[in-house]
Amino acid sequence: MLYRSFLSLVVLVIHVASYAQSPYKPWMIGEFTKQHAANPVLDAQKNTTFDCPLRGETVHWEEKDVFNPAVVVRKGKICMIYRAEDTVGKHAGTSRLGLATSTDGIHFKRRPKPVFYPDNDPMKVYEWEGGCEDPRIVESPNRVYVMTYTAYDGDKARLCVATSRNLINWKKQGLAFDDLKYRNEWSKSGSIVCKRIGSRLVAEKINGKYWMYWGDQPQLYCASSPDLIHWTPVETTNGKLFAVAERRKDKHDYRLLEPGPPALLTANGIVLLYNGMNHGKDGDRDLPDGTYAAGQLLFDASEPTKLIDRSETYFLKPDQPYEMVGQINHVCFIEGLVPYKGQWFLYYGTADSKIAVATAPEKP
Repeated sequence: MLYRSFLSLVVLVIHVASYAQSPYKPWMIGEFTKQHAANPVLDAQKNTTFDCPLRGETVHWEEKDVFNPAVVVRKGKICMIYRAEDTVGKHAGTSRLGLATSTDGIHFKRRPKPVFYPDNDPMKVYEWEGGCEDPRIVESPNRVYVMTYTAYDGDKARLCVATSRNLINWKKQGLAFDDLKYRNEWSKSGSIVCKRIGSRLVAEKINGKYWMYWGDQPQLYCASSPDLIHWTPVETTNGKLFAVAERRKDKHDYRLLEPGPPALLTANGIVLLYNGMNHGKDGDRDLPDGTYAAGQLLFDASEPTKLIDRSETYFLKPDQPYEMVGQINHVCFIEGLVPYKGQWFLYYGTADSKIAVATAPEKP
């Protein structure tokens, strides 16, 4: 009897210790498990071509790298809009966006041509020749897909907006911040606050406005919009950008914070999954310098600029060969998240070269 009691105590201690080591707090989304047997789920390929309207020649538009995808569920399938690079040009490749679909979240069928790319249009001045990068997508309440993406001209990144009803035909709406003050400032990575309706992630107004987290700096910023197209950064009383979250010494996010997938309204508040970049000297000394690992932030549901809580450490880090070696080493960059068939599917770029997935059961 005494022996059985001792064994029970040992099991309890092990259980408590295991829980204490978990990076997850009760409000967080997850716990996520990388799908090692399937990963990477998307890789570069050399046999797809595209007649580039700006180069005036045929390019192998996804032969260099594919990474950093957005995902939505449409007509029962996971639809992935992903960034792909060719190998042409002075910037070692132009980025365009491709479309792939899946019925299980693991195996994807690609369209042979990109669905979004630099063209002879008013956005050429911002998109050429670096390209169109790092999409994130939500639905508007009237079922229009709203995509934030980064236009890169080879010198400066600018956050932009595009819309579509079918994920194939897109209308470029222009710069997210089109006022004179921010038009030529560095901006990227727009994560719009949304609520879940079934498998759809739908933008939701808070206090009469839509909200978006953005930036890739030691501070994270916020913006609001009346229509999901035109955005105004939140500022301090003296006209500076208002930081809603900041880097932490000795943590994986000391160098910078950057939004991941669209932020989600939950019963606990607004949950934002984000990417943190490590600083070798002043960051997490257990991670290599420059590592991208993922954390989570919790904001007040009625006051999106008010940070309530945050994960103490990363919940996803590079530890597989294709995550540790590539165009940029030591990168897990999360960007796409959807609920699908009872699970959360989290898609991320690996070493800026491939795309992988991690899954988590939905909490009851």
